[in-house]
Amino acid sequence: MRIATWNVNSVRARLPRVEAWLDEWRPDLLCLQETKVVDTDFPVEPFQARGYQVECFGQKTYNGVALIGRAAFGELGDVVRGLPGDPPEADRRLIGATYGGVRVIDVYVPNGTEVGSERFAYKLAWFGRLRALLERTRRPTDPVLICGDFNVAPEDRDVHDPELWRGHLLFHPDEHAALRDLVAWGLSDAFRLHEQAGGHYSWWDYRGGAFHKGEGLRIDLILVTEPLVHRCRRVVIDRNARKGPQPSDHAPVVIDLD
Repeated sequence: MRIATWNVNSVRARLPRVEAWLDEWRPDLLCLQETKVVDTDFPVEPFQARGYQVECFGQKTYNGVALIGRAAFGELGDVVRGLPGDPPEADRRLIGATYGGVRVIDVYVPNGTEVGSERFAYKLAWFGRLRALLERTRRPTDPVLICGDFNVAPEDRDVHDPELWRGHLLFHPDEHAALRDLVAWGLSDAFRLHEQAGGHYSWWDYRGGAFHKGEGLRIDLILVTEPLVHRCRRVVIDRNARKGPQPSDHAPVVIDLD
Protein backbone atom coordinates (compact mmCIF):
# COMPACT_ATOMS: atom_id res chain seq x y z
CA MET A 1 0.00 0.00 0.00
CA ARG A 2 1.31 3.41 -0.97
CA ILE A 3 0.28 6.45 1.08
CA ALA A 4 1.34 10.01 0.30
CA THR A 5 1.02 13.27 2.21
CA TRP A 6 1.20 16.68 0.56
CA ASN A 7 0.52 20.23 1.66
CA VAL A 8 -0.68 21.55 -1.70
CA ASN A 9 -1.26 25.18 -0.66
CA SER A 10 -4.68 25.33 -2.43
CA VAL A 11 -5.97 22.25 -4.20
CA ARG A 12 -7.76 24.29 -6.85
CA ALA A 13 -4.73 26.45 -7.66
CA ARG A 14 -2.52 23.37 -7.81
CA LEU A 15 -5.02 20.91 -9.34
CA PRO A 16 -3.19 20.24 -12.64
CA ARG A 17 0.00 19.49 -10.71
CA VAL A 18 -1.85 17.18 -8.32
CA GLU A 19 -3.48 15.33 -11.21
CA ALA A 20 -0.16 14.83 -12.98
CA TRP A 21 1.47 13.70 -9.76
CA LEU A 22 -1.31 11.17 -9.12
CA ASP A 23 -0.88 9.74 -12.59
CA GLU A 24 2.87 9.39 -12.07
CA TRP A 25 2.98 8.01 -8.52
CA ARG A 26 -0.43 6.28 -8.31
CA PRO A 27 -0.73 6.24 -4.52
CA ASP A 28 -3.49 4.20 -2.98
CA LEU A 29 -4.17 7.04 -0.56
CA LEU A 30 -3.30 10.72 -0.91
CA CYS A 31 -3.56 12.90 2.20
CA LEU A 32 -3.75 16.61 1.44
CA GLN A 33 -3.35 19.65 3.66
CA GLU A 34 -4.03 23.35 3.18
CA THR A 35 -6.70 22.64 0.56
CA LYS A 36 -8.23 26.11 1.12
CA VAL A 37 -11.70 25.23 -0.15
CA VAL A 38 -15.10 24.52 1.40
CA ASP A 39 -16.28 20.95 0.97
CA THR A 40 -19.01 21.78 -1.54
CA ASP A 41 -16.44 23.38 -3.85
CA PHE A 42 -13.77 20.68 -3.58
CA PRO A 43 -12.87 19.52 -7.11
CA VAL A 44 -13.88 15.88 -6.65
CA GLU A 45 -14.52 15.07 -10.32
CA PRO A 46 -10.88 14.70 -11.48
CA PHE A 47 -10.22 12.32 -8.60
CA GLN A 48 -13.37 10.29 -9.10
CA ALA A 49 -12.55 9.98 -12.81
CA ARG A 50 -9.30 8.30 -11.73
CA GLY A 51 -11.14 5.88 -9.46
CA TYR A 52 -10.64 7.68 -6.16
CA GLN A 53 -13.03 8.34 -3.30
CA VAL A 54 -12.76 11.80 -1.72
CA GLU A 55 -13.41 12.74 1.90
CA CYS A 56 -12.68 16.35 2.74
CA PHE A 57 -12.90 18.82 5.60
CA GLY A 58 -12.21 22.33 4.45
CA GLN A 59 -12.91 26.00 4.74
CA LYS A 60 -12.61 29.04 2.53
CA THR A 61 -9.17 30.61 2.05
CA TYR A 62 -7.39 28.84 4.93
CA ASN A 63 -6.52 25.36 6.22
CA GLY A 64 -8.43 22.31 5.01
CA VAL A 65 -7.54 18.60 4.79
CA ALA A 66 -8.64 15.77 2.52
CA LEU A 67 -8.27 12.02 2.06
CA ILE A 68 -8.29 10.68 -1.49
CA GLY A 69 -8.36 6.89 -1.60
CA ARG A 70 -8.30 4.48 -4.52
CA ALA A 71 -11.73 2.87 -4.48
CA ALA A 72 -10.44 -0.40 -5.94
CA PHE A 73 -8.17 -0.81 -2.92
CA GLY A 74 -10.96 -0.24 -0.38
CA GLU A 75 -13.31 2.30 1.13
CA LEU A 76 -12.46 5.13 3.47
CA GLY A 77 -14.36 4.00 6.55
CA ASP A 78 -15.19 5.46 9.95
CA VAL A 79 -14.36 8.99 8.81
CA VAL A 80 -13.90 11.61 11.53
CA ARG A 81 -13.42 15.33 11.09
CA GLY A 82 -11.74 17.60 13.60
CA LEU A 83 -10.64 17.09 17.18
CA PRO A 84 -13.12 16.23 19.94
CA GLY A 85 -14.48 19.39 21.51
CA ASP A 86 -13.88 21.58 18.47
CA PRO A 87 -16.54 24.28 18.11
CA PRO A 88 -18.31 24.54 14.73
CA GLU A 89 -16.12 27.47 13.69
CA ALA A 90 -12.82 25.72 14.52
CA ASP A 91 -10.04 25.48 11.96
CA ARG A 92 -10.35 22.49 9.63
CA ARG A 93 -7.11 20.70 10.47
CA LEU A 94 -7.73 16.97 10.93
CA ILE A 95 -9.47 14.19 9.07
CA GLY A 96 -9.14 10.49 9.84
CA ALA A 97 -10.35 7.25 8.33
CA THR A 98 -9.65 3.54 8.27
CA TYR A 99 -8.23 2.42 4.94
CA GLY A 100 -6.78 -0.95 4.05
CA GLY A 101 -6.85 -1.94 7.72
CA VAL A 102 -4.79 1.09 8.75
CA ARG A 103 -6.10 3.99 10.80
CA VAL A 104 -4.88 7.06 8.94
CA ILE A 105 -5.00 10.52 10.51
CA ASP A 106 -4.22 13.44 8.23
CA VAL A 107 -3.21 16.62 10.08
CA TYR A 108 -2.37 20.22 9.34
CA VAL A 109 -0.83 21.33 12.61
CA PRO A 110 -1.23 25.06 13.36
CA ASN A 111 1.71 27.18 12.28
CA GLY A 112 1.81 29.14 15.53
CA THR A 113 2.35 32.54 13.86
CA GLU A 114 4.87 33.89 16.40
CA VAL A 115 6.69 32.39 19.38
CA GLY A 116 4.97 33.46 22.59
CA SER A 117 1.72 34.46 20.89
CA GLU A 118 -1.76 33.09 21.58
CA ARG A 119 -1.55 31.19 18.30
CA PHE A 120 1.72 29.61 19.44
CA ALA A 121 0.04 28.45 22.66
CA TYR A 122 -2.83 27.12 20.54
CA LYS A 123 -0.34 25.12 18.47
CA LEU A 124 1.22 23.50 21.53
CA ALA A 125 -2.20 22.71 22.97
CA TRP A 126 -3.28 21.23 19.62
CA PHE A 127 -0.46 18.69 19.84
CA GLY A 128 -1.68 17.73 23.30
CA ARG A 129 -5.25 17.33 22.06
CA LEU A 130 -4.04 15.09 19.23
CA ARG A 131 -2.25 12.84 21.72
CA ALA A 132 -5.39 12.78 23.89
CA LEU A 133 -7.39 11.64 20.85
CA LEU A 134 -4.97 8.75 20.34
CA GLU A 135 -5.11 7.78 24.00
CA ARG A 136 -8.93 7.66 23.93
CA THR A 137 -9.44 5.90 20.64
CA ARG A 138 -6.37 3.80 19.73
CA ARG A 139 -3.53 1.70 21.13
CA PRO A 140 0.12 1.75 20.12
CA THR A 141 -0.31 -1.87 19.08
CA ASP A 142 -2.89 -0.86 16.47
CA PRO A 143 -1.80 -0.07 12.89
CA VAL A 144 -1.96 3.73 13.02
CA LEU A 145 -0.40 6.23 10.63
CA ILE A 146 -0.40 9.98 11.27
CA CYS A 147 0.81 12.19 8.46
CA GLY A 148 0.74 15.76 7.30
CA ASP A 149 2.29 19.15 7.78
CA PHE A 150 3.45 19.23 11.40
CA ASN A 151 5.00 22.70 11.18
CA VAL A 152 7.94 21.50 13.29
CA ALA A 153 11.36 20.31 12.13
CA PRO A 154 12.19 17.52 14.61
CA GLU A 155 16.01 17.68 14.79
CA ASP A 156 19.08 19.62 13.72
CA ARG A 157 19.55 17.35 10.72
CA ASP A 158 16.08 18.38 9.50
CA VAL A 159 17.07 22.06 9.13
CA HIS A 160 19.49 23.59 6.63
CA ASP A 161 20.94 25.92 9.29
CA PRO A 162 20.01 24.82 12.83
CA GLU A 163 21.70 27.75 14.56
CA LEU A 164 19.86 30.24 12.37
CA TRP A 165 16.50 28.64 13.14
CA ARG A 166 17.02 27.59 16.75
CA GLY A 167 14.46 29.17 19.06
CA HIS A 168 12.36 30.44 16.17
CA LEU A 169 8.99 29.30 14.89
CA LEU A 170 9.13 25.77 13.40
CA PHE A 171 12.27 24.98 15.40
CA HIS A 172 11.54 26.04 18.97
CA PRO A 173 12.20 23.89 22.08
CA ASP A 174 8.53 24.05 23.09
CA GLU A 175 7.49 22.74 19.69
CA HIS A 176 10.06 19.98 19.93
CA ALA A 177 8.74 19.00 23.35
CA ALA A 178 5.16 18.91 22.07
CA LEU A 179 6.14 16.73 19.11
CA ARG A 180 8.21 14.39 21.30
CA ASP A 181 5.25 13.95 23.64
CA LEU A 182 3.08 12.96 20.72
CA VAL A 183 5.66 10.50 19.41
CA ALA A 184 6.14 9.05 22.90
CA TRP A 185 2.59 7.67 22.74
CA GLY A 186 4.04 4.95 20.53
CA LEU A 187 5.02 6.39 17.17
CA SER A 188 8.12 6.33 14.96
CA ASP A 189 9.22 8.78 12.30
CA ALA A 190 8.92 6.58 9.22
CA PHE A 191 11.43 8.57 7.17
CA ARG A 192 14.12 7.97 9.78
CA LEU A 193 13.58 4.22 9.60
CA HIS A 194 15.41 4.32 6.25
CA GLU A 195 17.46 7.51 6.12
CA GLN A 196 19.71 8.89 8.85
CA ALA A 197 21.52 11.65 6.98
CA GLY A 198 20.55 15.30 7.12
CA GLY A 199 19.86 17.51 4.16
CA HIS A 200 16.45 16.04 3.31
CA TYR A 201 13.74 18.68 3.35
CA SER A 202 10.04 18.89 2.49
CA TRP A 203 9.42 22.66 2.73
CA TRP A 204 11.24 25.65 1.29
CA ASP A 205 10.16 29.26 1.68
CA TYR A 206 8.96 30.85 -1.55
CA ARG A 207 11.14 33.87 -0.81
CA GLY A 208 14.81 34.36 -1.58
CA GLY A 209 15.24 31.33 -3.83
CA ALA A 210 15.31 29.03 -0.82
CA PHE A 211 14.60 25.88 -2.84
CA HIS A 212 17.45 26.44 -5.28
CA LYS A 213 19.80 27.30 -2.40
CA GLY A 214 18.86 24.14 -0.50
CA GLU A 215 17.53 26.17 2.42
CA GLY A 216 14.75 23.87 3.57
CA LEU A 217 13.17 22.21 6.57
CA ARG A 218 11.66 18.74 6.98
CA ILE A 219 8.30 19.52 8.55
CA ASP A 220 6.06 17.09 6.62
CA LEU A 221 6.12 13.84 8.54
CA ILE A 222 4.70 10.33 8.52
CA LEU A 223 4.48 8.77 11.97
CA VAL A 224 3.66 5.08 12.39
CA THR A 225 3.00 2.63 15.21
CA GLU A 226 5.06 -0.52 15.70
CA PRO A 227 2.91 -2.81 13.50
CA LEU A 228 3.59 -0.48 10.55
CA VAL A 229 7.28 -0.10 11.36
CA HIS A 230 7.72 -3.71 10.32
CA ARG A 231 5.72 -3.16 7.13
CA CYS A 232 7.51 0.02 6.05
CA ARG A 233 9.67 -0.61 3.00
CA ARG A 234 10.41 2.89 1.72
CA VAL A 235 9.81 6.56 2.48
CA VAL A 236 10.80 9.23 -0.02
CA ILE A 237 10.41 12.98 -0.41
CA ASP A 238 9.58 13.87 -4.01
CA ARG A 239 11.59 17.07 -4.51
CA ASN A 240 10.66 17.11 -8.20
CA ALA A 241 7.14 18.14 -7.25
CA ARG A 242 8.59 21.38 -5.84
CA LYS A 243 10.06 22.30 -9.23
CA GLY A 244 8.48 24.04 -12.18
CA PRO A 245 5.90 26.82 -12.42
CA GLN A 246 3.66 27.68 -9.47
CA PRO A 247 4.58 24.81 -7.15
CA SER A 248 3.41 24.38 -3.60
CA ASP A 249 6.08 25.36 -1.11
CA HIS A 250 5.93 21.74 0.16
CA ALA A 251 6.96 18.48 -1.49
CA PRO A 252 4.99 15.22 -1.17
CA VAL A 253 6.23 12.51 1.18
CA VAL A 254 5.49 8.91 0.18
CA ILE A 255 5.52 5.70 2.21
CA ASP A 256 5.31 2.18 0.82
CA LEU A 257 3.91 -0.49 3.16
CA ASP A 258 3.86 -4.25 2.66
